[in-house]
Amino acid sequence: MTAPRPEDALAHVPAGPVPSSREGQRLLDLVKVMARLRGPGGCPWDHEQTHATLARHLLEETHELLEAIEAGGSEEIRDELGDLLLQVVFHAQIAADEGRWDVDDVAEGLIAKLIHRHPHVFGDVEVSGADEVLMNWEKLKADEGRAPRERLDDGIPETLPALARAAKVQRRADATGIAWPEADDALAALGREAARLEGSPEGDLEERIGAFLFVAVAAARAVGVDAESALRRATRRFVERSERAEEGARAWEIEPELPADDARRPFGGVDG
Repeated sequence: MTAPRPEDALAHVPAGPVPSSREGQRLLDLVKVMARLRGPGGCPWDHEQTHATLARHLLEETHELLEAIEAGGSEEIRDELGDLLLQVVFHAQIAADEGRWDVDDVAEGLIAKLIHRHPHVFGDVEVSGADEVLMNWEKLKADEGRAPRERLDDGIPETLPALARAAKVQRRADATGIAWPEADDALAALGREAARLEGSPEGDLEERIGAFLFVAVAAARAVGVDAESALRRATRRFVERSERAEEGARAWEIEPELPADDARRPFGGVDG
């Protein structure tokens, strides 16, 4: 299945009103505000920005949104989504000012991509569930006029966090049938890698730990867990437990010490 032309994809856009509280009007207003900020008599700082100068803000806003999502605060998520949306319209306005493309072109390309990669919704393809959707997604990306992929990790940024990058590589591998198909297989492989760590020569430790972490990502995916999010939560729990221990120690003027039942577990336990 080849990627549809944008004009063909638009034929699949559902008819009827926009399903939001103001039918998308505030999005249009946002584009107007951004154009005003970058236009004559607008903001000097906004005028000076380029794609490159905004890059660090995009990264910061993304991490702030992730933090809000993990904290579970609805209002915070809404606010951080707004900050991330600002980055989208800002970059689009920079391109529009330079006569390259604008926010409508961005949206049109996204519509075409979504419709192409969801043939089970906009076409006659049948899928058995979410796992098959993800496998089809990777296969369909190859039909979108991109250069043929020479390596499994082509196009996956090296700058992604290591666990997230491993998960993305593994999702691609799923589409080729070379990943662990069942949860039990992945969990068994994790146990084998853990056993290999015991008694490994010092020079082999980095490789063995790397293999263990890679298999841990696969095991997490097999049971429906995002390894990157899981590690962030475990780290946060460890920090919170350590802070509670330190607060208690300060109150009693003693050396910080985790409860005895926790001290037997690695790092005093990060899962409580």
